[in-house]
Amino acid sequence: MTRRYYVPDLRTQAPVVQLPDEEASHASRVMRVQTGDRIELFDGCGHQADAEVVTVSKRECVVRCDAIEAVDREPSVAIDLAIGLPKPDRAKEMIERLTELGVARVFPIVFERTQRPPKDNFLDKLRRIVIESCKQSGRNVLMTIESPTDFGSFAETIAANNSISDEGDAPSSWQRVLVAMPDSPPLNATDVNQNDTGQSEVNGRPRTLALVGPEGGLSDAEHQRCIDIGAESIGLGRRILRIETAAAIVAARLVVD
Repeated sequence: MTRRYYVPDLRTQAPVVQLPDEEASHASRVMRVQTGDRIELFDGCGHQADAEVVTVSKRECVVRCDAIEAVDREPSVAIDLAIGLPKPDRAKEMIERLTELGVARVFPIVFERTQRPPKDNFLDKLRRIVIESCKQSGRNVLMTIESPTDFGSFAETIAANNSISDEGDAPSSWQRVLVAMPDSPPLNATDVNQNDTGQSEVNGRPRTLALVGPEGGLSDAEHQRCIDIGAESIGLGRRILRIETAAAIVAARLVVD
């Protein structure tokens, strides 16, 4: 397996690059890299480079990298998920899967039935899982985990998105907005991905948002609010799914490479 390491300032350091402390420790203590070994670096923004280890110690690893390349392994559709995060162990596994699948952004949403809003230290752990998942999967762009927000405020963001004119655009605009609800029409990825209005694009890719509620689902008032602001209800089957399962299904059906 290719040894990959995350260096966020890769382009400013090159050609001689010092790995961040945590990456250097992992390289020396876990992977046991030696001088002369070949490794791969990526910056989380779409670039990667092969490199050769120059010096290595318990706390430091310095490499000399080859030409930096822009290598695009992102899906053709940018998928954002607004999720009522499950319990910590399940949330960690969910973030790992969503990163591998190619989800662009995750918005942790505090719904009416959210039992425990995520804390900053836990979100930091989830962001570290994103890095590890990118290292494993070969992805060169980090999935973004946004700061938590309450449903009411996020609904206002969606409403503002829907009011954007054809002549304008905004960083958080979406081509389509979906909400997972029982007894709704099944999610059809083809319909979603081909309905490109030409307005909500990121780097030439249409952007879609899907909401997945907390344990117990969205309240009736929250669901009605979603409908009022233009979200389309989608079904994921006849069975009751855990949050992380529902999120992975939505991502798998919407992501197109």
